[in-house]
Amino acid sequence: MLSAEQNDRITRITPDRPAGKLLRRYWQPAALVNELDNRRPIKPVRLMGEDLVLYRDEKGRYGLLGRACPHRGTDLAYGRLEDGGLRCAFHGWLFDVEGKCLETPAEPEGSKLCRNIRHKAYPVVERSGILFAYMGTGALPEFPHFDCFVAPSSHTFAFKGLIDCNWLQSLEVGIDPAHTSFLHRFFHDEDPNQGYGKLFRDTSIDSEMPMTRIMREFPRPRIEVEPTDFGLRILTLREISAQNTHVRVTNLMFPNAFVIPMSREMTITQWHVPIDDYKHYWYAIFTSFGAPVDKDEMRRQRLELYELPDYLPRKNKSNNYGYDPHEQNRETYTGMGADINVHDQWACESMGAIADRTREHLGQSDKAIAAYRRLLRHAIDAVEKGDAPPMIFDAASAKMITGPAAIDGIGPTDDWQGYWQRTDANKRSAASWAVPH
Repeated sequence: MLSAEQNDRITRITPDRPAGKLLRRYWQPAALVNELDNRRPIKPVRLMGEDLVLYRDEKGRYGLLGRACPHRGTDLAYGRLEDGGLRCAFHGWLFDVEGKCLETPAEPEGSKLCRNIRHKAYPVVERSGILFAYMGTGALPEFPHFDCFVAPSSHTFAFKGLIDCNWLQSLEVGIDPAHTSFLHRFFHDEDPNQGYGKLFRDTSIDSEMPMTRIMREFPRPRIEVEPTDFGLRILTLREISAQNTHVRVTNLMFPNAFVIPMSREMTITQWHVPIDDYKHYWYAIFTSFGAPVDKDEMRRQRLELYELPDYLPRKNKSNNYGYDPHEQNRETYTGMGADINVHDQWACESMGAIADRTREHLGQSDKAIAAYRRLLRHAIDAVEKGDAPPMIFDAASAKMITGPAAIDGIGPTDDWQGYWQRTDANKRSAASWAVPH
C-alpha cells in the first residue's frame, strides 16, 4: 500500500504536480482526427487539467491554444477561422498555430502591441487517426516506430471513450493480467466467427480453444515482468497441460499506454489520458496484421456503446452499468453485458474518483502493477532533479524501438519463450508493412 502523499504524487496531473510534469514530457492524445471533420474544425478540449481549443487552419495545420484569449479572457472556442489563424470574436485578435499574435485590429494604426503577445500553444501532430499534443519543455521527442504508428492507414482504426475517474486506475487495469479470468468471464462461448472487433471473442492462436474458456478455466496465471526499452513486457502463463501452456504477451508503453493482443490479426495500443485529476479518456489504435481494418464495422460497433460528441459510455454509473442479476447468474461474471470496456469502467470508477491506495493489499498477481509504480516513481524523481525521464527518443533511437510483440496463443510448456518469439516473427513476416525486431 502507499501513503496518501505517495498516492497524490503519482496520480495528480496539473502542471505544478510531479506526475503532471512527467506526463507532459511525452506526446499525449488530444482528440481523434475525425472530431475535426466538419465544416467548422474547432473543438474545445480539456487536457491534463488545462482548458484548450484545438483547430485546423486554412492550410490544414493543427493548433492547440489556451482557450481564454490573452486580451480579455473570452472563449476562443467560438472564434473565427480566417486569415491564417484563429480570430477571437470579441475584438478580432488573431493567433496562429504557434500562439503568435498576428493582428490586434482594434488598436490604433501602427500599434506594436501584438508583437509582445504570445499565447499558450502546444505542438500537434497526426498519427494513425489521433491528434497528439506535446505539452512539455525541451525538444520534441520522436515517436517510436511501433506497429500502430508505422502501419498504413488502411490497417489502423482509432476510437476513444470517457471514464469518470483518475487515469491511473484504468492504466493499472490494462496491465493486470489476472482480472480477465474473473471480470471478463463468460459462462458460454460464442462462435469466434462472430467476434470481429471484440476482445476475448476469438480462438487462441494454434488452438481451437476459445479464449473465453481459457480465461474461465485457468484463473491462476503465472506472471513474469521484464524491463524493456519502452517500459515493461508482461508475460502471462496459464498451464493447460504438462505439454501445452497458454501464453499472453502484453506491454506497458511508458508512461501511460499499453499494447495488448485483441485477436489473431489485431492488436490494441491504448492510452489513458487525463482530462483532469478526476476524469480521463482512453484512446485506442487497433492495428491489423492481416486484412485491412473494416473501419465502418468497427465504428458501428462502438457507436452502439458510446454517445457523441463526448464519447460517453451508454452504460455508466447513472444506469448501474446495465447490471442484470439474472445475467450475472447465468451468462457473465459481472452481469453487465458482453462489452469488456463496461466491465473495466465499472471496476475503475467504483474505486472512487481517485483510488485510495493507502487501503489496498497487493498480491503476487499484482507484480506488474508494483513494477510499473516503481518505474513511475523513479521517472517522477528524475524530472524533479532536472534529469531526462526514461523512454524519450530522438530520431536515431526511435527507429530502433519497434513492435512490441503482443501475442495470445498456446505453445509448448517447455519452450514458451521461444514460442511467442517465433509467433511474433511469423506474424510480422506475413504482414507486408510490419517491421521485424
